[in-house]
Amino acid sequence: MTYEEIKNNKNIRTYIQTADETLIALGYTEHSFAHVTYVAEKAGYIMETLGYPARMVELTKIAGFMHDIGNLVNRVEHSQSGAVMAFRILDNLGFPADEIAQIVAAIGNHDEGTGVPVSPMAAALIIADKSDVRRNRVRNRDISNFDIHDRVNYSVTKAELKINEAHSLIKLKLSVDTHYGSVMDYFEIFLQRMILCRKAAEKLSLQFKLMINEQQLI
Repeated sequence: MTYEEIKNNKNIRTYIQTADETLIALGYTEHSFAHVTYVAEKAGYIMETLGYPARMVELTKIAGFMHDIGNLVNRVEHSQSGAVMAFRILDNLGFPADEIAQIVAAIGNHDEGTGVPVSPMAAALIIADKSDVRRNRVRNRDISNFDIHDRVNYSVTKAELKINEAHSLIKLKLSVDTHYGSVMDYFEIFLQRMILCRKAAEKLSLQFKLMINEQQLI
């Protein structure tokens, strides 16, 4: 079964949409199809660029698309509940055990609270997930009522994740409009995530660099 088939699976899409509706009620930024598709494509880009086999690239994209379904259960420990959900879904769809194991391990380790880059797939998923910072993830339209997550996401006018030609470095480059959020705001909520990205990059034999407004910060 392919990434495109998973992406168009009616049941999986229902779980993702309903999980995002739960996060709307909790006041979180967008975690729906735009986010999970971005994560799937970026994680796949990382694996493909580094020369991993085509099937592993496909499995990584599947993990990326399904990584946040655990928010349907609860935001707390959503990576673990999502991994359990993914296991049942993929098993029912007839995926072989070795592929399910890789996807479940990646999903179960993508969150900065408990996650560890246990495999290249998990590492690619972590980096792709944490790099999705953008203005249109903010649902709140009242700028005066922004919390810190809204300010940080709204302030990012451009984000680029790229591996260099030598395959030695992965760089997250952000353009931040400091009228809406400061660089310190970014680090207040993203420092732990960026540390995890650095560990994930090391798993892929890469160096991780973060640049904000042309200044290298990590």
